[in-house]
Amino acid sequence: MTEPATVTFRLPLTTLIGVFGLIVCMTPVAFGVPCLQLLYLGPLALAVWLVRTRTVVGPETMVAYRVWSSRSIAWSDLGGLRIDDRSRVFAVLRAGNEVGLPTVRAGDLPTLVALSQGRLPDSLAELGERPASER
Repeated sequence: MTEPATVTFRLPLTTLIGVFGLIVCMTPVAFGVPCLQLLYLGPLALAVWLVRTRTVVGPETMVAYRVWSSRSIAWSDLGGLRIDDRSRVFAVLRAGNEVGLPTVRAGDLPTLVALSQGRLPDSLAELGERPASER
């Protein structure tokens, strides 16, 4: 028997190349005047955000990781999903509150439906496959 799949939704780590390029371009400015090395805190914060922010969907739970915290959502606590006008996906809990799922977009709904093992309706997968102009 095979283990149920776990999928991680995250921004590509190749975006760190852009952060490195920003650091290289900032170097002449940062060392031009004393104390401007503090400019490096911006790219450092961006790199931490890129590496830390993600959503991990497994057979029993979804975990939304933010920079300073994480939120675990059991499939049994999930009441549904909400998609806003920018194609961001929010988990609506049975208690009524919402939890944003970082880096998950409407186009990822077919994957979420497949991972839910029948806990989410198949109509959500069809919504994720439609072009944005039809939503």
